Amino acid sequence: MTSPDPASAAADKNRVVIFDTTMRDGEQSPGASMSLDEKLELAKILEEMGVDVIEAGFPIASNGDFEAVRDIARIVTESIVCGLARAGIGDIERCAEAIRPARRGRIHTFLSTSPQHRDYILRMSQEDVLNAVTGSVTHARNLCDDVEWSAQDATRTERDFLARCVEAAIRAGAGTINLPDTVGYTYPSEYAELFGDLIERVPGADKVVFSAHCHNDLGLAVANSLSAVQAGARQVEVAVNGIGERAGNAALEEVVMALRVRGDRLPFPTRIDTRHITRASRYVSAITGFPVQFNKAIVGKNAFAHEAGIHQDGVLKNAETYEIMRPEDVGQGGSNLVMGKHSGRHAFREKLKALGYDLGQNALNEAFGRFKDLADKKKHVFDDDLIALVDDSLARGNERIQVKSLRVIAGTEGPQEAHLTLIVDGEERSATATGDGPVDAVFNAIHEVAPHTAVLRLFQVHAVTEGTDAQAQVSVRLEEDGRIGTGQAADTDTLTASAMAYVNALNNLSTRKEKSAPEPIVASGF
Repeated sequence: MTSPDPASAAADKNRVVIFDTTMRDGEQSPGASMSLDEKLELAKILEEMGVDVIEAGFPIASNGDFEAVRDIARIVTESIVCGLARAGIGDIERCAEAIRPARRGRIHTFLSTSPQHRDYILRMSQEDVLNAVTGSVTHARNLCDDVEWSAQDATRTERDFLARCVEAAIRAGAGTINLPDTVGYTYPSEYAELFGDLIERVPGADKVVFSAHCHNDLGLAVANSLSAVQAGARQVEVAVNGIGERAGNAALEEVVMALRVRGDRLPFPTRIDTRHITRASRYVSAITGFPVQFNKAIVGKNAFAHEAGIHQDGVLKNAETYEIMRPEDVGQGGSNLVMGKHSGRHAFREKLKALGYDLGQNALNEAFGRFKDLADKKKHVFDDDLIALVDDSLARGNERIQVKSLRVIAGTEGPQEAHLTLIVDGEERSATATGDGPVDAVFNAIHEVAPHTAVLRLFQVHAVTEGTDAQAQVSVRLEEDGRIGTGQAADTDTLTASAMAYVNALNNLSTRKEKSAPEPIVASGF
């Protein structure tokens, strides 16, 4: 038998496991709730991207979370499917049941260790916590071969006590030890010191994987995560677009690309196919209704944009003068081809492929028809116009409520008036309503045609591109009986986009009502 290649063995030892918690910690962002179908689609994207561990939810929280984890476990074959569980027996057993269909499953159980949490939340002594760690990890290990244990609020925990907890978890059978910066309190050198100390002093530390989970309250989540890797952590817990509790989590795209671009100082590879990064970012933004800021690293609209003359000149001569990575490497599309009304179907299809969309024939035909309509209204159709158009088409799909026509009377003399026709379950229904402004009139008309008790929690408009003919992209968030429905739409007419976004949110809310579940239990983000 030949001995393993030393270089390959060393590379594997240094490989960083990417643990995605977009569907668990990310979904805990207020208003970021995702439907089952949205989670299933996101799981496929993450698996295709090469994410090692997908934390699919918190099974005990609600029937909806349980079903999401179970159904994701059924369809994912390459990634590990993980569920979260508190230290209680009921949580752990519910989690084990949810991940049972997975080809590779993981139970992720946690317990607070800091004095702030012990004294005010748990009301437990140090010895009580130690016993709970041993008991919970042992029970989880009896149900699943792959167990991760997290010390919630690890960065504010007394170092000696934290070491005792980690040792107890390792002895009980945990294969991954997570040291979360739950409140975004630590800073890079301090976090690195924490990992280095525990890896060196805790018995059995060399037999497990240490993991970093950082929150961004001080804007240091990515920096702290990378420092942990340098100190010996070999798993990083991240979320697409950095969404999560409060200021969010370390952003998947930023951690992965920092490791790739600065491999000279961070020689720790990942399995991520970075060409899917932008696709994942846009999908998460669309289903949560959280827009990505223009200057967001890696995936922002301006991440590869150059306006200054000196920059433009340099990039035209050699892109490396001002770009440290290629836009194609993260799925941003390297072409600046301007699409217009004379563009054909083939060019349109190739352009969408360059932007990360591979549509089926029916979806392509529908999107191409909308593109032609848009090109008749706009002089230039930019990449962002196409992205908004396709995302809007995919989001609406076969909705039971659809906007057929809208006419609005607006101006300085009120009240403003909206004449609206919707198609509801295949039947045309019309109404006329007034309101305090044209948007209010439109929403009142929708309410008359499709009565509901939902409350508007968010109405947001931004221009997709520049110019007076720019498409308006509208985000709407509705709440009814504790359920959240988000909707998005884009159109050159802001009022039309508003009506479509509101209807899209209503459809999503209706879908969730049909799959209603008990009030969810909210787990604190690590």
